[in-house]
Amino acid sequence: MALGIVEQVGRTDVGRQRSANEDSLVLQPPFFAVADGMGGARAGEVASAIAAEAFEGASAAGEAAEAQLARILREANRRIYDLAVTDESRRGMGTTLTAAKVHGDEVSLGHVGDSRAYRMRDGELEQITRDHSLVAELERSGQITPEAAEHHPQRSIITRALGPEPDVEVDTYTLSGRPGDLFLLCSDGLTSMISDDEVAAVLRTSETLDDAADALIRAANQSGGKDNITAVLFRLGEVERDAVSEPTTVAGPLPAEDATIAGQLSADEVQAAAAPPSTSDRIEPLPPDPAAAAQPARRKRRRGGGLVVKGLLGLVLITAALAGLYALSRQVYFVGTNDGGLVTVYRGVPYELPFGVDLYTEEYASGMPARAIPAGRRERVLDHEWRSREDAVDLVRALERGQLEGSGTASN
Repeated sequence: MALGIVEQVGRTDVGRQRSANEDSLVLQPPFFAVADGMGGARAGEVASAIAAEAFEGASAAGEAAEAQLARILREANRRIYDLAVTDESRRGMGTTLTAAKVHGDEVSLGHVGDSRAYRMRDGELEQITRDHSLVAELERSGQITPEAAEHHPQRSIITRALGPEPDVEVDTYTLSGRPGDLFLLCSDGLTSMISDDEVAAVLRTSETLDDAADALIRAANQSGGKDNITAVLFRLGEVERDAVSEPTTVAGPLPAEDATIAGQLSADEVQAAAAPPSTSDRIEPLPPDPAAAAQPARRKRRRGGGLVVKGLLGLVLITAALAGLYALSRQVYFVGTNDGGLVTVYRGVPYELPFGVDLYTEEYASGMPARAIPAGRRERVLDHEWRSREDAVDLVRALERGQLEGSGTASN
C-alpha cells in the first residue's frame, strides 16, 4: 500500500455581490490549484485562467516538486505580464495562485498572493501558507492584532501577485502526508466571509468532501458572499501502489455544479452494485429433514405458563411501542444545530434511546452558523418543533435567503 489521493472535489461560485467570477481552479491529480484574478474589464478572469492553464501538460515526475511548482508559477506570471504589456485593456491585471502537488508521501505547495492552503489532521485545522497582503504583514510585525486584522478596511490589498511585475517571488513548502490528511485550497472569498473555526467545523461534520465543498460555499454566501468563492479539497489515504489516478483538469470560472470532481464509482461499478445477485450467489433454503418430519409431535407440560404469556405480552407491547416510535421518527423533521453550530434539518424526533441509539439523522446542514440568528429569534427557530420535511426545509431556506423576519442574515 502507498499514500495517495482517495477523494477530491472543487467548487467555484460567483458569490452574492459580484456579476462575474474571476476565480479559476485546477483539478489535475497530482496537481491542484486555486487562482483569484484581479483587474477591470474581465482582466482578472483572463489572468486566473492563464494561471490555471499553466498546469496543462505538467508532468508528475522528472523534477523536484517545489522547483516544478515555482517554475510553473513563474511561467504563469510571465504569460500574464506579457499579455498585460501588449494589450492595453489588460493593463494591471493579475492573480493569486496557490497550488499543490502530491508526490509519494509528501505534499508540496507553491504560493503567491492571499489565497490559502490549509491542512486538517486529526480534526485540527492549520493554515500552511502565509498571506501576501498588507494586513497580514502588519499582523506578522505585531502592529495590529489578529482580531483587528479580521476587520481591517485594507485587508483586500495584496503585496504580491502574478502579472503586475516581470518577475515574482514564489513561496514553496513541503509537508509529510499521513492517511486521513485533508487539504483545502481556497480564495479569500471564503476566508474573508467565515472564520477558520467555522471552516474547521464544516470539515469535521461533513460526511464527504462533496458535502464539505457545498457547505463552505453556502456558509460564505450566508455571511454576505461579497467576493467570488472557490474551494478545492483533497484527502490522502492508502491506495494500491499500482493505482493510477485519471488526471482531470477544471480550469476557468465555472458554476459550482460544473466544477465538481469527486471520488465516485464508475458506471460499470454502479450497475454491478445495483444488479440482483446471480443464481450462484443466492442462498437457497435447506430442504426439510425427512427424519424430523417423520417424528410425531410431542406435547410437554410446562409450569408457569401464565408468567411466560405475560412476559411475552409485555415484550410484544414494548416492541410495538418502539416500532411505532421508530415509524414516527421516519415521518417528522425538526430544526436544530449540528456539532459545528450550523443550522441543520434533522429527520426524526429529538430523542435518544438507551445505549446511545439516536431517533434522528441529519438531513441537511445549511452552512449558516446559529449564532448569526439574533438570540430572541434563535430560540423560536431551534425549538425542535416537529415539522413536515417541506416546512423544515422552507424555514431553513428562508433563513438562508434572509427572508425570515428578524433572522439577521444578508439578503441577495
